[in-house]
Amino acid sequence: MPDLLIELFSEEIPARMQTRAGEDLKKRITDGLVEAGLTYAHAHALTTPRRLTLAVEGLLAESPTIREERKGPKVGAPDKAIEGFLRGAGISSDQLEERDTPKGAVYFATIEKPGRPAAGIVAEVLADTIRNFPWPKSMRWGSSSLRWVRPLHSILCILSDEAGAQVVPMEVDGITAGDTTEGHRFMAPGRFAVTGFEDYAAKLKRAFVVLSPEERAEHIWNDAQNLAFAAGLEVVEDKGLLAEVAGLVEWPVVLMGQIDDEFLDLPPEVLQTSMKEHQKFFSVRNPKTGRIERFITVANRETADNGATILAGNQKVLSARLADAKFFWENDLRVAKSDITQWTRALENVTFHNKLGTQAQRIDRIAALARELAPVTGADPDQAEKAARLAKADLSSEMVYEFPELQGLMGRYYIEAAGEDAAVAAVAQEHYSPLGPSDDVPTAPLSVTVALADKLDTLTGFWAIKEKPTGSKDPFALRRAALGVIRLVLENDLRAPWATGFVVGGRRAMADMLKVASKSLETSLNLPALEAMGILSDENVLSELVATSREAADLMDSGFGNGVPPQEWEKERALDLLSFIHERLKVFLRDEGIRHDVIDACIAMDGNDDLNLLVKRARALNAVIATEDGENLVQGFKRANNILTQAEDKDGVEYSFGADLKFAETDSEKALFAALDQAQAKIAPALEAEDFPAAMAAMAALRGPIDAFFEDVQVNSDNAVLRRNRLNLLSQIRQICSSVADLTKIEG
Repeated sequence: MPDLLIELFSEEIPARMQTRAGEDLKKRITDGLVEAGLTYAHAHALTTPRRLTLAVEGLLAESPTIREERKGPKVGAPDKAIEGFLRGAGISSDQLEERDTPKGAVYFATIEKPGRPAAGIVAEVLADTIRNFPWPKSMRWGSSSLRWVRPLHSILCILSDEAGAQVVPMEVDGITAGDTTEGHRFMAPGRFAVTGFEDYAAKLKRAFVVLSPEERAEHIWNDAQNLAFAAGLEVVEDKGLLAEVAGLVEWPVVLMGQIDDEFLDLPPEVLQTSMKEHQKFFSVRNPKTGRIERFITVANRETADNGATILAGNQKVLSARLADAKFFWENDLRVAKSDITQWTRALENVTFHNKLGTQAQRIDRIAALARELAPVTGADPDQAEKAARLAKADLSSEMVYEFPELQGLMGRYYIEAAGEDAAVAAVAQEHYSPLGPSDDVPTAPLSVTVALADKLDTLTGFWAIKEKPTGSKDPFALRRAALGVIRLVLENDLRAPWATGFVVGGRRAMADMLKVASKSLETSLNLPALEAMGILSDENVLSELVATSREAADLMDSGFGNGVPPQEWEKERALDLLSFIHERLKVFLRDEGIRHDVIDACIAMDGNDDLNLLVKRARALNAVIATEDGENLVQGFKRANNILTQAEDKDGVEYSFGADLKFAETDSEKALFAALDQAQAKIAPALEAEDFPAAMAAMAALRGPIDAFFEDVQVNSDNAVLRRNRLNLLSQIRQICSSVADLTKIEG
C-alpha cells in the first residue's frame, strides 16, 4: 500500500490563513480519494509560510472493481425504453439478462466498473482541489488563469512504497508535478528531490525549514522564556500572537531587544498593544514592578552578527511607534485632568445608529437605566449614573482612536487621572464584560450596574427598531449581549423582573428614535416638552406626534399608528425580547446538561422574567427528572393529565372542585389522598421560600402513590359518583405538580 506526499509551494501565505488551508487541503483530498474508492490509513497536513503539505499513509494501490446490478424495463417494452436503458447502463443488448418477477419478465443488467490505479485518481482529485481551493482571498498573476492566495510555483506529488517513489503525472495551468521542493529562501536556496515524507521532512530540516507549525511555536516559546529568564524577566503569554508568528517564519530565530527608557512609564497595556499590533513583538515584563521593559522578536534566518542588525532595525522602528503612543498618552492625560466630560460632549457628533441617535444620546439612556438598576445590584444610584456617563468617554481619546482594542482600559486610566473614585474608573474597563462565554463577569456593584444597563440598552434599542438577529446573521452582536445579561444576572445572584427593564429601556430608545425621525423630517415639534408630558404614557400626545411624523410611525410599526396603544406596543416588544433571552438561556444551560424541555417547563410558570428564579427552578427540576422516581412521576402525571383532559373535553365540564376521601374505595386510592395532602403541605411553603429542591423532592415522592393508584383503580368507573371523584383526584395531581413546573412540556 503506497504513501502519498503532496506539497503546494508558493510565495508567502498569510499566517491567518495557513491553519484553515491545511485543513481544507486534507479534507478535499481525502474526501475525493474515498469517493473514488481509495481508502487510506492516516492523513495529516502541515503548513509553513511557503508550503501546504499533505501526507497520506496506507493508500490503496488502486480502487476496487465495482459490480452493480441494475433493473431495467419489462421484456417486450418499447424499443426506445430498452435503448435508453442500454445507454444509461453503458452496455449492449447481448448483455441483458431476462428474469421472472412477480410482475412478469424483466430485463436486468450487471454493470462492472473496473478499478483504477491510484495515480490517475490522485491526479484528478488534486487538480480539482487546486483549481477550486476555498481561499478567503486569491489572486491571478502573469497570464495564468489559476487563482491562488499567492503565486504558486511548484507541485510535489509522489506515491512511494518499498519499490521506490513515482511522480504522479499531472499538470495544472502550466505547472507540472514533480518530486522536488525548495528549502529556506535565503539560507538554503535551490531545489532537491525527495522520495517520501520522512525523507522530505529530514531534508527540509537540513535546508533550514521546520515543517510543523506546532514545533515552530514550541521552539519560539521555549527560546523566548529562556532569554527572559536569563535577564530576570518573564514573557507575557499570548497564544494568538505565538500562533501568528509561527506562521511567519520557516526557521525561527528568537531575539530579545531593549525598549528605550523614555517609554517605560507608558501603561504596560499600551506598550504591549503597540508592539503586538504593529511589530508582532512579544512583551517582556519585570515581575517585580509589572513594567514592560523589553521585547522579543522572531527573525526568519540566522545571521553572522547573531541578529544584532535585525535588533537595531527593529528597535529603531519600535521607538518611532512608541513615540506616537507617548504623544497620544500625554495629550489624553492633559484633557482628562482638565475636563474629561469634553470627551463625552464630543460624542454628540458621533452617530451610534441612524435610527437611535448619537453615542451621547445612548450614554444618556444608559445612565438613566443604571440609576434605576442600582437598587437591584446594590450600587449607589448617583455613583452608578456618574460611572455610566464617564464609562465611554475614552472613545473620544486619541489613544483609543489609534488602538480601538484599548477602549475601556484607557478609560480606567483617564478617569483615575481625572480624580474620580477607583470604583467609578473600574467601570470603564469592566462594563464591556462579559464579551463571551469564557470571559470574566464583573462583580463590583457599580460595574455590574453599568454593564447591565449597557447591554439592556443595546437589546431594547435594536428591538425597538426591529433589528433582530436572523439565522446566522447578528451584525449588532445581540446574542452576545443577551448572554452577557444572563451571566451578569446569574453569577451575581441578581433578582428582578427583567421584563420591566426591557420596557423602560425600550421607552427611552423609542423616545430617541422619535427625536431622530422628527429631526430628519425637520418638524417643529417641541420634543423636550412632549417628553416632560410623558409622551410614552399619554396616548393622545403620542398619537399626535405619530400623526405628525410619518417616518416615526413607520419606525415604530405600521400598526402603532393605527390605534395600537403605546402600552400594548411596549408589552409586545418586551415579551418578544424576553423570548429571545429565554432562547439564549437554553443554549447557556445546555452546557450544564439541563435539557431544553426542562427549561420550557419552567418558562411556562409565572415569574419567568426573573432569570435567577427561573434557573434555580430549572436546575432543581433537571435533577429530579434525572432520577427514576422523577422520570416515572412525569409519566404518571402525563397519564393523569391525559385522562383528565379527555374527560373534561367529553363532558364539557372542569373537574377541579376537590375530591372527597369518603368516596375512596381502595387502599391505594386512600393512600393517594394522604400523599397529595402531605405533598401540598410541603410544596406550598417550599415554593414560597423558593426552595425548589425541596419542592421537587416532595413532588417526586408522589411517584409511588400515583403508580399504585393507576395499577389498582379504574378511573372511568361505571359508577358516576366514583368516576367524578376520581377525576377530581386527578385534577388535584395536576394542580399540585403544575404548581412546581409545567410537566406537559417534558418530552418522552
